[in-house]
Amino acid sequence: MQTKTAISLPDIDPVDWDRLAAAESPFLKHGFLCALELSGSVGPGTGWTPAHQLVFDADGKLEAALPAYLKTHSFGEYVFDHGWADACERAGIAYYPKLLAGIPFSPVTGPRLLGDTQLVGQVLDSLTQALDDQGLSSLHINFTDPAADALMRGREGWLERLGCQFHWHNRQYRDFQDFLDSLSSRKRKQLRKEREQVAGQGIEFEWREGHQLSESEWDFVYVCYANTYRVRGRAPYLTRVFFSLLAEKMPESIRVVIARQGTQPVAMAFSLVGGNSFYGRYWGCLAEFDRLHFETCFYQGMEYAIASGLERFDAGAQGEHKLIRGFEPVITRSWHYLCHPGLRAAVAQFLEQECEGISRYALEARSLLPYRQADGSA
Repeated sequence: MQTKTAISLPDIDPVDWDRLAAAESPFLKHGFLCALELSGSVGPGTGWTPAHQLVFDADGKLEAALPAYLKTHSFGEYVFDHGWADACERAGIAYYPKLLAGIPFSPVTGPRLLGDTQLVGQVLDSLTQALDDQGLSSLHINFTDPAADALMRGREGWLERLGCQFHWHNRQYRDFQDFLDSLSSRKRKQLRKEREQVAGQGIEFEWREGHQLSESEWDFVYVCYANTYRVRGRAPYLTRVFFSLLAEKMPESIRVVIARQGTQPVAMAFSLVGGNSFYGRYWGCLAEFDRLHFETCFYQGMEYAIASGLERFDAGAQGEHKLIRGFEPVITRSWHYLCHPGLRAAVAQFLEQECEGISRYALEARSLLPYRQADGSA
């Protein structure tokens, strides 16, 4: 076996990569990761330098892989370690660069150790032994699946971190009204009122797949996406070219809903589908409309999932406002190897307390769900 670091995923045969990547996860596909690189969304000047770890057998066949990036900041990861970096700076310890295994700008749980997990485990051991010599402070693996968690748990030097997201589950609902009927009376009325408020503003919705959007419509999608960042005084992570490249490489995975007031498009939500899941990713609007965000990002996606027979709707990170709309708390996991022994000890102590807090939070959040009681009471 031979291990190599690939600084350009487009140089890797897409068939070989996708053979290892989970078919149900659009974020792991060669097309998605290459679109990030080819569009300049990651690469020089972004703080995301591709450093994918590849394992080949004696015949040159790709047997295992770890999608990875050298990071010079912690933005776009959604597992927040800024506090750790600040503590290092105060102590005179270099926290950057670090090595991250994950999907840029995508807080989505899924496989991270691709192919033969035991081989990837050996790669991880080699990486951790070489971090200090390479001037790297740490190695992080974000939003891991159960298979990776099983391999990582108890591995020497690694620290587990919990997070909490909110996902909606389609329990074989016949339609959106069937879902509403599963809610308590008060919450059912609230959701119905929100939808009526949007409809009362003359707003209608149109669904498109990746191959159905023109370049001018992609321009509109990007303006909406970028505006979401700019109103917060931030630059968007993705470039305009990314969306065209993704539509070219994997149009079958793309779903975009466009909100129109009359003939004028005013908002959009960009999503991906894979396996039995619907992934809400980006949203944006050109003007403020009452309750339009909830309708475009949540209710439209829920209706689409029901109509398409999709079982799960992952609407992204954070957002307690999702709870009252039926999105249930889900624990996420990440793993962290920190070279500096003092930092590792301090973070381990912090994580022990944080994990207890996250577990309590998820349990308390479940008690706030809007569903009717098991006995059918409202």
